[in-house]
Amino acid sequence: MVMTEAAAGPGTADRVRVRDALLAALLLAHVTATSAPRELPVAAALTAALALPLLWRHRAPRTVFGVVAAAAFVQWLADVQLPADVALLMALYTVAAHSGRRFTLLAAAVVEGGALLACLRWAADGAFLAPFVALTAAVVAAAALGTNARTSRACLAALEERAAHQERQQLQQARLAVAEERTRIAREMHDIVTHNLSVMVALTDAAVHAQHRSPDRATTAMLRVSETGRQALTDMRRSLGILRTDEPDAERHPLPGIPQLQDLADRMRAAGLPTRIDVRGDHTHLPATAQLTVHRLVQEALTNTLKHTPAGTWAEVLIRCSTGAVTVDVTDSGPCPPPPGAAPSGRSNRSGQGIPGMRERAAAYGGTLRAGPLPGGGWGVHARLLLDSAGAASA
Repeated sequence: MVMTEAAAGPGTADRVRVRDALLAALLLAHVTATSAPRELPVAAALTAALALPLLWRHRAPRTVFGVVAAAAFVQWLADVQLPADVALLMALYTVAAHSGRRFTLLAAAVVEGGALLACLRWAADGAFLAPFVALTAAVVAAAALGTNARTSRACLAALEERAAHQERQQLQQARLAVAEERTRIAREMHDIVTHNLSVMVALTDAAVHAQHRSPDRATTAMLRVSETGRQALTDMRRSLGILRTDEPDAERHPLPGIPQLQDLADRMRAAGLPTRIDVRGDHTHLPATAQLTVHRLVQEALTNTLKHTPAGTWAEVLIRCSTGAVTVDVTDSGPCPPPPGAAPSGRSNRSGQGIPGMRERAAAYGGTLRAGPLPGGGWGVHARLLLDSAGAASA
């Protein structure tokens, strides 16, 4: 009964009320069958006063307890012993199951006082202690069972609240994961499209200028445009193919990493930006995602140089690999930004949309990124990615 009433829902409450009604009917039937005709009206009335209020004990436990306690006191005054006194213990149990500790102790004290009065009046001569101990044990048991029911119900409610909280957290984490994945795809698309289109535009301009004076160079430039376009399509399929399990292109073309930086430098040279790549340290231990981040950082930095610097600019890329970190430095020889107050140029706007994305990539590995003009002239990008447990976790 403890567990049933502790987790009582609408259907369970109805079943409990039916049981209480059956108990009242049985008690009335017992009184009718065992009481003398002269005592029957009083006994039946007291039995009804004790048992019938139990039908509402879950709706108003304190009120029902008060009514049952009052009926029991009237019974004691009338000097009538009835088996319906068990209703007082049931009312105490219900109070303990639905009320706080203070009212439970008060109700238990009232019932204990009633047990004392009952033993003083109805206990046989010399047999006061045994019935009093038995009734006291029943009072303690009823109060303890009710308190346990209330505690169980509170624990169940706390578990349900925790489960709902965890479900909300999981839903929020899923939404954050979707947002992060959208950001990642947007960043990949920005890097791929910006870089390859910049190279293609530069190659096309070179082919147009060389088509009359050097047809061979123009042909080579156009072939480079075609190759760059195919590479862009491959990169886009690979990046979007991660979202599809049935996309074979991502398996045929691994993610670009540090070894592919030489191909990137070749494309930049063909577009008119002399580029030198210097990799120091062993990069084979770097995770594929970290190598992809390095590749994208270098690609974005070189693309900015290609877009915002005049002809004759050169670029250098220095990558230092160690056990716990990888450092990327990209510098060029382009002109410095104009002084304050001068008209802005493309060079001064190089930190437009690409630099925030580069910072996000570095921050994903717990690192930092700095970009800006160099003291001796030119532009520099410095990034440091952490490869320890903290950086890997953040990535």
